[in-house]
Amino acid sequence: MDILQKLKNNQRRIGLTGGIASGKTTITNYIREHKNIPIIDADNLSKELIKPNTYGYKKILDYFGNQIIDTKNNSEKEINRKLLRNIIFKHSESKEWIEKLLHPLIKEKMIKECSQYNNNQTILLVIPLLFEAKFEDICTEIWLVKCPRELQKKRLITRDKICEKEAYDSINLQLSFEEKRKFSDIILDNSDDQNKWINAIKELL
Repeated sequence: MDILQKLKNNQRRIGLTGGIASGKTTITNYIREHKNIPIIDADNLSKELIKPNTYGYKKILDYFGNQIIDTKNNSEKEINRKLLRNIIFKHSESKEWIEKLLHPLIKEKMIKECSQYNNNQTILLVIPLLFEAKFEDICTEIWLVKCPRELQKKRLITRDKICEKEAYDSINLQLSFEEKRKFSDIILDNSDDQNKWINAIKELL
């Protein structure tokens, strides 16, 4: 069955995306607080898909071995997500493998989640790698968060406690804002004054 046939055709499904540390979480939290619409977050689905004893968990352990287990939480034998990020950041082959495993699983789970909200006119789908993972076909419109690279870098250094080079490398792993802009319907400007995107959201929702 075609993806769109699995989803309610007249439902508004907004795909919210943007570069790392561009402000997606801040905007999502604002919408959660001020707008009564369901929010489905790809990052949260990803966490669920690698919990102990899931299919994703077993595949990752088969590929990376027990080195990927979080030793600080050994009783649960959970995957060390920070270590996993570091590995795939440094090894393009591992990055490609994990994306081929998880992206289809996340997409399938997101479609199932959407189907639970058939009676809702609007749903927000928060998908950081929307374009990279090719999730465009499950969205009826795409909102892209705009944020200068220098501001992204500063936020990333503060948030993840990393050096400037690591911050730039993380930003450069994703498609550029200019590339994403070509395929986006709405730009939410999070450059300096947050009132810009707040006013935009008030008009859009």
